[in-house]
Amino acid sequence: MNIEVIHIAETDSTNRYCRDLARQRQQDIVVWTDYQSAGRGCGTNTWESEPDKNLLFSVLLHPKEVAAADQFILSMANALALRDTLASYVDDVKIKWPNDIYWKDSKICGTLIETTLQGQHIGNCIIGTGLNINQTRFLSDAPNPVSLRQILDHEVDRQEVMHAVLDNIGKYMAMVETADWEGVRTRYRRHLYRLLETWPYRFTDGHEESCTLVNVSDDGHLELLTDNQEVCRLGFKEVQFVI
Repeated sequence: MNIEVIHIAETDSTNRYCRDLARQRQQDIVVWTDYQSAGRGCGTNTWESEPDKNLLFSVLLHPKEVAAADQFILSMANALALRDTLASYVDDVKIKWPNDIYWKDSKICGTLIETTLQGQHIGNCIIGTGLNINQTRFLSDAPNPVSLRQILDHEVDRQEVMHAVLDNIGKYMAMVETADWEGVRTRYRRHLYRLLETWPYRFTDGHEESCTLVNVSDDGHLELLTDNQEVCRLGFKEVQFVI
């Protein structure tokens, strides 16, 4: 993938930095930083990261011929790129729907995706990622963070991981661009956290129920098989994993 790499020592948000660049530039760009003062997770969540310890980056892409209705293919491709990168260091790496990366039952990587539209298609896609590399103490109220350093018991070169991530993003975006969407979807489903396992889930009304994760649909809905053998089709924020 032909992509410009920009490193900055500190910024409020690499996604915000990329949004500004998108107004001026048309090429694919990755912006990574040593410290992010206002890093976000999904919704109102923040992303905790010590300076100079982790990978904090955003990728600005211009996907071709991806309809707005099909945009979850970009989330799948990115999640696979991150999973494959981490799987080259440790075992038991899975994709927790929709796009978190887990090692066993702990979160090692989170992603926030922003898209703009041109007509009925995706114009710009900004993918912001926080990947825990060398941090050993987490002070926020996040329930289950983990880093490569904690798993491996030694430090890992952040730039080495960054280059591997970009190589894998290039590989999966090439599959998207050449319309091998079924290949992306098949791989994504294969690596899902708790696939075909029965665990409790918490629903928006507060009740918990044991369900079996049977699929994630092409448009990104989680499909759970309930005790009464009905398949519930749920969107983001309509259900939570109980971990």
